[in-house]
Amino acid sequence: MFPIRCFTCGAVIAHKWEEYQDKIKAGKTPKDALDELGITRYCCRRMFLTYKSVIKEFSRFQGAVG
Repeated sequence: MFPIRCFTCGAVIAHKWEEYQDKIKAGKTPKDALDELGITRYCCRRMFLTYKSVIKEFSRFQGAVG
């Protein structure tokens, strides 16, 4: 789950995640995609560039607790 807000400045950024992914899949560079989306703060850009979904990794351990 992509964070709703930037951890540093608190700006709402989650609504741009899918559009960012579409631009990346279309062959845009991360820099160009973020520029087009208007993500200018370096802290917010960091959120997009360093995000890694781990939900599939965690779901492997779904019944292992206890």
